[in-house]
Amino acid sequence: MSVEIRPLSELNQQATTILAREMGIADTLRFLSQFTSGSGDYTKERDQWLGDLSLEQITSEIKAKRNRPA
Repeated sequence: MSVEIRPLSELNQQATTILAREMGIADTLRFLSQFTSGSGDYTKERDQWLGDLSLEQITSEIKAKRNRPA
C-alpha cells in the first residue's frame, strides 16, 4: 500500500476548506487562531523577568501576593 505525501500547503488548504464548510467561517477562524505562532524568544524574556530568582523565591512571592488584602 502506498500513500501519496502531499505538500503541507495543500493539506492546510483542504483542511481549512473542510472546517469552513462544516463549522462556518467564524468558528474556523477562532479554531485556527489557537495555532498561530508567536514572536520573540520566551526563554530569553523569562530570564529577563526572573533573573537569578530561585524556585523558592518565586514561590514565596506568589504566596505573599495571594495573602495580600484585595
